This record gives sequence, structure tokens and C-alpha cells, in this order.
Amino acid sequence: MALEDVLDRWKAGIAAHDPEAVAANFTEDALFQGLKPYGVGRAAVAAYYDSQPAGMTVEYEILETREMAEDLVLGYSKVDFSFVDRPTLTLYLSVLVRGDLIAHYQVSRLG
Repeated sequence: MALEDVLDRWKAGIAAHDPEAVAANFTEDALFQGLKPYGVGRAAVAAYYDSQPAGMTVEYEILETREMAEDLVLGYSKVDFSFVDRPTLTLYLSVLVRGDLIAHYQVSRLG
């Protein structure tokens, strides 16, 4: 499944603290909304992950998927960001994957 493949590559880039590897999983014009103001494009994604602490890792569980069109999948996942010096942060992630790249990414806190 393209969704799992791209999330696995995203996860590996985060674990390696390699912002450019993380950003390579996004389209050139991706809309990106982390827990800071949104950005557009791979440079914004790389800058966001470059600001994250070394040692951060992520685990995800895909909760729902929808095939929106040929080669376009919407995914909704629970994600746990783990840190070496603070508690795990649980967020919910919606991504729109076009082909094998993320075109839209948005996290939210629930509860």
C-alpha cells in the first residue's frame, strides 16, 4: 500500500533525524501543518523537522483510509512521537497521498 510505504519512509527519516529525507516524501507543493504555523513545499517540511529534537521517533497506526481517486489516498492515523527527555506526544495525522508522495499533511491534538 502506497500509504504505508510513504509513512514508513517518513518514519525512517524522522528516526535518522534527516530533515531532507523526511521532506523527500512530500510533493514539491505539499501543504504541511505540523504543530507550528503551516508551510508549503519540501523546504518548509525540512525546516520543521530540522527544528525537532534529536532522538525523536514516531510510531503510527493507520485508523482509516479512503481511495479518493486513482492514485490518490486519504489516510487517517494515530501517531506517537517519542522523545528522549519528555513524555510521548500522541497526535492524529491526516495525509493525502498522491502516487507515493504526501501532498497534504495535518496533525491535530484530540482530548
